Amino acid sequence: MIDPSSTVSSLIQRHAAERPDDEALRFGDTRRTWSELDERVRRLASALRAEGIGPGDRVAVLDLNHPSCVELSLACARIGAANAVVNFRLAPPEIHYMINDARASLLLVGPEFAAAAAGLREQLDTVRRVLHVGGEQDEYEAFLSAHEPDTEPYDAAPGDCFVQLYTSGTTGFPKGAMLTHAGMLAHAAHVAADFELGPGDVVQVAMPLFHVGGTSYAFVALGQGARIVLARMPDPAALLDMVATEGITHTFWVPALMGAMTQVPGAAERDYSSLRAISYGASPMPLPVMRASLELFGPKLHQVYGMTEACGVVSSLGPEDHTDPAVAHRLVSAGRPITGVTIEIRDPATGERLGIDEPGEIWVRTDQLMSGYWQKPEATASAITDDGWLRSGDGGHIDADGYVYVTDRIKDMIVSGGENVYPAEIERVLAEHPAVADVAVIGVPDDRWGEVPKACVVAAAGTSVDPAGLIAFARDRLASFKCPKTVDVLDELPRNPTGKILKKDLRGPYWEGRERSTV
Repeated sequence: MIDPSSTVSSLIQRHAAERPDDEALRFGDTRRTWSELDERVRRLASALRAEGIGPGDRVAVLDLNHPSCVELSLACARIGAANAVVNFRLAPPEIHYMINDARASLLLVGPEFAAAAAGLREQLDTVRRVLHVGGEQDEYEAFLSAHEPDTEPYDAAPGDCFVQLYTSGTTGFPKGAMLTHAGMLAHAAHVAADFELGPGDVVQVAMPLFHVGGTSYAFVALGQGARIVLARMPDPAALLDMVATEGITHTFWVPALMGAMTQVPGAAERDYSSLRAISYGASPMPLPVMRASLELFGPKLHQVYGMTEACGVVSSLGPEDHTDPAVAHRLVSAGRPITGVTIEIRDPATGERLGIDEPGEIWVRTDQLMSGYWQKPEATASAITDDGWLRSGDGGHIDADGYVYVTDRIKDMIVSGGENVYPAEIERVLAEHPAVADVAVIGVPDDRWGEVPKACVVAAAGTSVDPAGLIAFARDRLASFKCPKTVDVLDELPRNPTGKILKKDLRGPYWEGRERSTV
């Protein structure tokens, strides 16, 4: 178990001293031992200091996955600064907003984004230097080699921020969650304990490093001294090949990626015997994809529920609950809290603790929590209570066995005639209809009930959706007050760059000029 008083810098130094020649990180043909990684991080720390970057400052990365991003986070930890990793999937105005919000003084840019960064350069208020990483214009290696390894690490406190990851904005611009030495190392220790991950293991980091499923998962491996195999992009066939050839023991994927993996030609012929744990999350897992994944990989699936504000995972549904038909109902749950995490259901209006199966807001208490949102004290105070609970904003309940069920975002909950209706519950039912390819349920005004559910659907290829038939399909499977009263058939659903459905855009035309009651 990691000492809670440790810092990231002291941990990396310990690994370098204890296993200097063991491989720490692999990226394509690049290999780094622990001693080499430690030296590169210390050179980068010296280079950052030479640029005038110090405690409290921010730097930023706009790139696909690359070892430089991991090294930059480690170097920031060493000098008291923070790495703000930019979501490269965002539109230029959002990228511009994020870099300026972080007040980044240095921007590392991958070759795929050099032109975009050049186009934004005049709008970046605080960036003093843009450093190209990789490709023909690479400046990063010279940046490191020009400086001697740093010998005087900043005396960081466990609560200091060294990584700043932005929460995806479905209602506005994203917020920078300040992730700390203590929080990230606690998360690493908790996940490693529950997923039996140690120094001899090999961790595939496939998700983008701007997401906790990328950076935080990398720090799970770094925390334990396990080897990281970093993927540039989450290509389904390449990741499956990596598992087979690199002896991957642990990985984190998202359901959409897993669905694509099950369709890769020859997928069943590869060797996945080294894999012990496949974590998946960030979006619901369709049951057909789950069944196909179990058939392909065997009983190794761990559904995880988490959030950026808690450095990643807070609950897990283990392999035994994926395969036991006696508890098949648990497949729609988020499992039970992991080590070091307490979860309760609270009344979102009063904060009162609720009982078994009573719906409310999911609250989380753990030493994994962020220190707050960067330069947003009011948002921080709304998210974290005075006694240390994180209000997740997710609606849900906990059953008698302690399993957490996530129903929906509290702000998306529909209050119809005094009844709380969770769109996710309706969406799960409608998604089973063969004519439905995509679905979102929203609340729209109703003179009698206040608001009622409306289904917005996209038809599956080669089919058409009959609204009356779809409503009848729902009535056979849901209480009447939960059933959509109307159906809109759309060409596509509006989404933000990370793929989340923008329900505010769907609701907007119906609530224009009217007040919508939200908790």
